[in-house]
Amino acid sequence: MSEYQYYEFLAVDEPLDTDAQDEVRALSKRAQITATSFVDEYDGGDFSGQPDELVEAYYDAHLYYADWGSRRLLLRLPTKLLPFDAAEPYFVDGQVGAWTTDEHLILELSSEDEADSEESAAEWSLAPFAGLRDELAAGDHRALYLAWLAAYGSWERDENAFDDDAEDELEPPVPAGLGSLTAPQRELVAFLRLDDDLLAVSAEASPAPAEATGGAGSERLEAWVTGLPAAEKDQLLQRVVTGNPAAVRGELLRRFGAENAPAASDAPRRTVADLLDGAANRRAAEPQLGKD
Repeated sequence: MSEYQYYEFLAVDEPLDTDAQDEVRALSKRAQITATSFVDEYDGGDFSGQPDELVEAYYDAHLYYADWGSRRLLLRLPTKLLPFDAAEPYFVDGQVGAWTTDEHLILELSSEDEADSEESAAEWSLAPFAGLRDELAAGDHRALYLAWLAAYGSWERDENAFDDDAEDELEPPVPAGLGSLTAPQRELVAFLRLDDDLLAVSAEASPAPAEATGGAGSERLEAWVTGLPAAEKDQLLQRVVTGNPAAVRGELLRRFGAENAPAASDAPRRTVADLLDGAANRRAAEPQLGKD
């Protein structure tokens, strides 16, 4: 059996300078390294660096998977854009969590399934997940809920994943728009092995947004930016040219999120058991539905 592992890092807000690139190069002589990315693959070996430390110091996102079924995604955002207490309701021990540095929150999403082994060829890359950072920064918490749901969904594959009392755990706030996911969110669903029936049941309590949000690259954001006063846009553009573009971008996303974040559902919160039973019932009914 091979032991294939894939490591990818992405710098979005601030590219690595020459010194930083030299530091990460010292961790791997064969990695593909640019000012914004680091990609390394191992077939029988192992990476000598510490991914958590690299994300804390340099990178805004990290993707890892191995052919024995391990998958892990790290997303780094300024704490001003995603405070710890906003993410905490969605935590599930060992699968969804976060930690903070002086300026950033680092969100950790993982999935394990030894029965679902990977081929040795790379099947995932960070690019499809990059939009999740912007969505979270803009106040769209669907990715957090999807990760929470996928974590408890693993109970259907592994009966020892949780203690029995976890059945009574209440779901966190249900964000709007679970029935119409963005492309990065759909990629996250596949990466975290979220069952389609479980997703469909969870979406029953998710209100439709007043208008399609579609993430931070959507028409809604474009319309919001277009509506800013011309004088303010001139000032923002000057700051982009003469200062820190990432800070300006973060400020705009924070403002957009505060004004336009989709509302969470006000429906009664369901238990983990409610959701899993609903998915099982839906799954059992599907053959009958196909006969009608």
